[in-house]
Amino acid sequence: MKTTSPPNEKTSRSNGLEPEYRFDYTKGKPNRFANRVHPGSLAVLLDPDVAKVFQNAESVNTVLRALLSTMPARRTRKTR
Repeated sequence: MKTTSPPNEKTSRSNGLEPEYRFDYTKGKPNRFANRVHPGSLAVLLDPDVAKVFQNAESVNTVLRALLSTMPARRTRKTR
């Protein structure tokens, strides 16, 4: 039977993170998509069959605005 050495005990780290989870923020890059998001925007996930028809946000917005113009106006409820 082989004798094995006892497993190395992990040293206690000051922040509790293992070395593989350390991130060097000096190598980080800014989010290249951040300037595309406008205040008040809402992200919506389209199903694949719908996404084939609408290639960009402008086409989706055009169709939705056309649909909105055909819908009856919402009535507000009156409080008693």
